Amino acid sequence: MAWVETESLSFTARHETDDEACAQRTLDRLEDLRLRLEDRFDDAPGGITVIIHPNPGWLAAAHPFLPGARLAAAPAGRRYLAGWAMASELHILNDHYTDRRAAGEDSLAALRGTAERLYAQIVIAANNRRLPPPWGPRRFYRYVRWAWLIEGGAQYFAGQTALFRAAVNTRMRQGRPPAFPPSARDAMILGGTIFDLLERERGRDACGVLVSRLRREGAGRAIELSFDARFREVEREWRRHLREDLPRAGSLDELADEGPFG
Repeated sequence: MAWVETESLSFTARHETDDEACAQRTLDRLEDLRLRLEDRFDDAPGGITVIIHPNPGWLAAAHPFLPGARLAAAPAGRRYLAGWAMASELHILNDHYTDRRAAGEDSLAALRGTAERLYAQIVIAANNRRLPPPWGPRRFYRYVRWAWLIEGGAQYFAGQTALFRAAVNTRMRQGRPPAFPPSARDAMILGGTIFDLLERERGRDACGVLVSRLRREGAGRAIELSFDARFREVEREWRRHLREDLPRAGSLDELADEGPFG
């Protein structure tokens, strides 16, 4: 099947002819997100190419670190690794395969919003040069260490934290209590909850400050400075937030595009 290009003002999609509707919807939503992120960040890059892959094998071959990220993630979070961000490219699966991975309405919305979440990663990295992309062994190690911030920040700034709440509830019923901040294993599911809590406690600007710099003292110090509270106090409030403030699985009725922009 022939590959074609679809263009918008700031993005270009490369895709098979059968994925034209997916490409057009993705570009429209990326343009909307870029306009919103321009109000939050100094740099919201344009000139990004979105490559829509027709199957998971092609996607896995797009970048050698994607299989590693999948291995580091918990099984429940792997379904959401349906794409990969590079410095000037977004690699995503087409609608056929994202729809097959979905575990419900909110899961489907999150998967179909993969390009937006990945673009938010590019924007965060453009404004914090220590974060990937671009990639290399050292930056991948940094990704694993700070996965909660990278994935959580991308969810938050893409306006998708609400879409992961059913997955959060499922995680809280399974296995041991999660680490704080979440490990790379839980980052895809739980990373956004830290930003959700931070916005409630300190406001939207604090979320931008959190992703703007990696503290040499580590994640604990970054959290203390962002919340203006001691680490153990924040951890206690976060665990209460997970137990009491998140709706039960199946009760979420937020719109897919609701997020930090109102």
